[in-house]
Amino acid sequence: MATSVKMDDDTKSRLERLQAEIRLKTGRRVTQQEILARLVEHAIESKADLIDSFREKRVPLAESEREKFHEGMISSGATTTEEDIDDVLYG
Repeated sequence: MATSVKMDDDTKSRLERLQAEIRLKTGRRVTQQEILARLVEHAIESKADLIDSFREKRVPLAESEREKFHEGMISSGATTTEEDIDDVLYG
């Protein structure tokens, strides 16, 4: 049973270009339904990647980004307590 899927013109155009490229490179005609089915199958196999693609890009940071941030940090050798921080912030 086929169900229609609504998509904007840009997405539809990109799907058509993908369909044409598959035909050019494989010599095989594929329907847009077949392409979407394959994309969904692939997304199911890598659910974490798909879910992550919907997260805000700034949170959480990738491990490499965290390491880069911490590379620039240096230790002054002084121990700072919460009371020290409160004194600086609130006087």
